[in-house]
Formats: sequence, structure tokens, C-alpha cells
Amino acid sequence: MSRTASFAPVDVVARTLRVELTAARSRRDGAAPRVLDVGGGSGTWAVPLAADGCEVTVVDSSANALAVLRSRARDAGVADGVHAIQGDVDALVDAIGSAEADLVLGHGLLEYVDDPAEACRALAAATVPGGAVSLLVAGRFAAVLSRVVAGRLTEARQVLVDPRGRWGEDDPLRRRMDVEEIRTLVEAGGQLTVERVQGHRVLADLVSDGVLEPGGAPSDPLAELEDIAAGTPPLRDMASRLHVLARRPG
Repeated sequence: MSRTASFAPVDVVARTLRVELTAARSRRDGAAPRVLDVGGGSGTWAVPLAADGCEVTVVDSSANALAVLRSRARDAGVADGVHAIQGDVDALVDAIGSAEADLVLGHGLLEYVDDPAEACRALAAATVPGGAVSLLVAGRFAAVLSRVVAGRLTEARQVLVDPRGRWGEDDPLRRRMDVEEIRTLVEAGGQLTVERVQGHRVLADLVSDGVLEPGGAPSDPLAELEDIAAGTPPLRDMASRLHVLARRPG
């Protein structure tokens, strides 16, 4: 049973992960699912997952982020369920070994690593057969639209044509991807099979707080819209982040 408030009801990614973790509990005869959060930093995903009864290990290179993670876990009453490891995500196998987790998260990871193909192989190696890898990756087309809206047409064109989806040398991200690019990347090594690609918060971030009535009554209609938009091209493809759920064959 959850010990703290968890994810927002309109978060289609969180609901997808809950389904996956329910299946993991069944495979483990009710035992707590094991989750590895690579680059999980201060625990945005790790703490709610621990509150939902998972055993979560977070690997991150930032000592400061891991300190925040430990503090948040204590405040949420889940310190025993969260384990922090300081290590280079580009050397994941050295940090945690292999084939340990029912679910591996790489949220906001592939945009920054030196070698995204190697990172995908490491994530797969850390996943038990039959387990899943969840990735959140910055979307190329959302960046194009945001540059156009800001009047930065040269940058918009650069994001569209650049092989890595960058708008220039001062771009804080090393790469952005579209749906086909990330599907090809994830499946290239033959260790993972993509089961689902969806947009993350395609519409929810467009709704201002003042539009929604107090008490959360509109959450179900908004969640329904998110579910549809998240898997419907071209809306899915224009999400600021793309969510990929991939499976390591059992």
C-alpha cells in the first residue's frame, strides 16, 4: 500500500509503469518489484515508486542530487526502500552489475550520455529476462514548434535537419529524437523489443490551473484525453518528451 501521495492522475507514463509493476509482482509471487532508476537524481520517480511498495535503486553521478533523494525518501517514510549509488551512468554495469531489476528507468538519460546505443545495451543488461525498460526522451518536433513560437526560425530549422536534433552549440541537450529514431536505437542491439511509444503530458501542460474546477473533478476527462493523445500520431509525435516501454525477451 502506498504510504505517500504518488503520481498525478493525468500522468500516462506513471499509469503505464503501475501496470508493469503489477505484472512484476505477479511474476515474483507478491514480492516487492525491483526498480533501477538510472540518472534518477533527486528521486522524482524513485520516491513515488518506493511509496507504491517497490525496492528502488538510484544510480546518479551527482552527490548533491543523491543527498536530496535521501532526504525526500526520509520525509516520505520510504528510506528503507530507496538505495542510492553514486556512479557514472556511462559505466552502468560497473556500478550495479547486470540482470537485477524488474523495471529499469532511463528518464532524461539518453539526451546527455556520450553513447546512447551503449547506454541502451547497459539498461538491457540490468533488466531481468521478461522485465521492462522505460525511457523518456526529449522529442525533436516539440522543440521545432517551440522555436517557431518563440520566433527563432533559424533554430527551428536546425533542430529539424540536424542529425542530433540540436539548435546550436549553446543547446543544453546533446540530442533529441523522433519516434522512429528512438525505436531504431532501442532495438538495434537485439536485446530489447519496443512494446509502446507514447507522448508524455501531450495536453495536460496546456491546461492552466484556473481552467480546472477545485477538487480534481476534471481529472478523469483530462486523463482520458491524455490517454488518447499520448498514443495518437501526430499529437504523440509532438510531445515534448516521448515515452518508450521496451521488453527484454524472457
